[in-house]
Amino acid sequence: MPEVSLYPLKLDPALHVKVWGGRKLAALLGKRLPKDQPYGESWELHDSSQVANGAHRGKSLGELARRLGAPLLGAGNDPADGMPLLAKFIDASQWLSIQVHPDDRQAKALAGEPRGKTEAWVVLHAEPGARLVIGLQPGTTARQITQAIQSNRLEALLVYAEATAGDLLYIPANTIHALGPGLLVYEIQQSSDTTYRLYDWGRLGLDGQPRALHIDQGIGVANLESLPQVEQPDSDLLVAGDYFRTWRHTLEDAALDIATEGRFQALSCISGELRVSAKGGAEEDSITLGTGESGLIPAGIPAFSISGSGAILRSCQP
Repeated sequence: MPEVSLYPLKLDPALHVKVWGGRKLAALLGKRLPKDQPYGESWELHDSSQVANGAHRGKSLGELARRLGAPLLGAGNDPADGMPLLAKFIDASQWLSIQVHPDDRQAKALAGEPRGKTEAWVVLHAEPGARLVIGLQPGTTARQITQAIQSNRLEALLVYAEATAGDLLYIPANTIHALGPGLLVYEIQQSSDTTYRLYDWGRLGLDGQPRALHIDQGIGVANLESLPQVEQPDSDLLVAGDYFRTWRHTLEDAALDIATEGRFQALSCISGELRVSAKGGAEEDSITLGTGESGLIPAGIPAFSISGSGAILRSCQP
């Protein structure tokens, strides 16, 4: 087998137009949006993201995962299932649909997918009055949900929470949720796009047709007993969940050394400019991440450093 080339990977994201999207990915994160359309998501770390530097330039992460396996993904991940985590930026200029995701067992049984979807939102920008949906009123029955959806009045059953910059919402699978207008968030999640859309505010999609709803499937997997809570974390560690951990590191003309412990590291710069270097590597084993740019440290790199002035979000498997 040829020698595996491991170095910090700078990533080109995959951009997605959404009916509820806008232009904040360009205005606040410096993204180059190729068309005059409402861009809602920038998939920073995903099988469809492409490497922008070095020997693997032009390869997708999905292709690289299948080629490199454990040196990229870490032990315990099946390369055939692609990247186990997905990191993205989301611009919500309108309400996203009211939706819910299955857990691992349900995703395999209902959709034939390798994993469900637990996720977390880190609010990067919030306009005054911005809100999230964190679930339904406790005690709501499946029958009441169905009747409210059919009569276009689900709004009356929703539980809303105000959102401000710096907020964190951890969203276990089975949680009914939605992002509201005026929000820009970083989302880290299990890499799954299995979504059951319960309600879409009566709007039409970009094709002029109503978007499909998945009422029976959504109610069937929904947790109607408890609600997540919006937090303002007071430490670098934002999330310590079953599927991912996420930190926010803020540096001011400083350096931070991090051991990977055999886990790949997803990095997204949210302000300033930071240098990411493999410890003990050559000069070319470094990348620079500006605001809105992302990178990946392969699991086979034992340690790396972040230096400069700015803030970066780092996510990895637990």
